[in-house]
Amino acid sequence: MNCEVEIVQTTNSGFYQSHLEWFRNVLRGKNVVLSHTSALEGLGLFAGYVNEHQIDLYATEREPYNNINYYIVPGFDGIETTDVGGVRCTTVKQTINDMLRDFDKIDEQALVQALSDYYYSHDESFDGLEIEPQYLPLFNTLIDRAVEYYDYD
Repeated sequence: MNCEVEIVQTTNSGFYQSHLEWFRNVLRGKNVVLSHTSALEGLGLFAGYVNEHQIDLYATEREPYNNINYYIVPGFDGIETTDVGGVRCTTVKQTINDMLRDFDKIDEQALVQALSDYYYSHDESFDGLEIEPQYLPLFNTLIDRAVEYYDYD
């Protein structure tokens, strides 16, 4: 029996009012967790891009979508999650630490903007992020860029 798997792409965000609505529709009924840049979008820390088509997910198995970055895990027990509008998403703390861990593969602009948004929405403080010790040196290199992100002088 010859079985071919067709590689497909989900719709993009341009068909929806918001990224969260897009995520809710595309991920409906799937046992996944939004992660990385997609989690930042779901959490409201990054606006995303017009007609976004890429989605970052933790999943226990890969599906045939070529526009999804799968981070395959055996389960979700060690991953901090929260529900955002009916979409399971990594927490802010988990998301930032994940992006620092995977820094060479992530959208750096999204991370810096998210850190900036966090900073200014938390009384100009990064308190509460709980950066894991091994990621502090990298985090510290991003602080000035995050603080100055919206400085247009």
